[in-house]
Amino acid sequence: MDGRTERLGVDLHYVRPIIVVVNSPIPRLSRTERAILEHLVAQGESFGLQIVERSRGGVKRGTVYVTLGRMQQKGLVASRTEAPMPGAIGLPRRLYRPTTYGAALLETLTRAARALARLRPREA
Repeated sequence: MDGRTERLGVDLHYVRPIIVVVNSPIPRLSRTERAILEHLVAQGESFGLQIVERSRGGVKRGTVYVTLGRMQQKGLVASRTEAPMPGAIGLPRRLYRPTTYGAALLETLTRAARALARLRPREA
């Protein structure tokens, strides 16, 4: 190892594959998408207004369904229509759950954030 990589304690043999991945587009999550995925991974299948209520202000009523639609297009969540109750009026509720990809992306981004936080230089 040269002096610089030795100081960092990094073996470039293991870092090279990461560099290749970093140079390709990295999926990103907005704050709202992250809050929704965190909720769905922790709580399981939910409908939009449940997500709003349980987010304690993290997800707004006016954006939840637009965001869920975008997340479904990205492959982060899947949905199904709830079977209507006998005598129910109105549209049936749509229930959302994280996809395997969505849950894995959330986990990967969370681990990456933790790893980067550990590498951040401490202020003196």
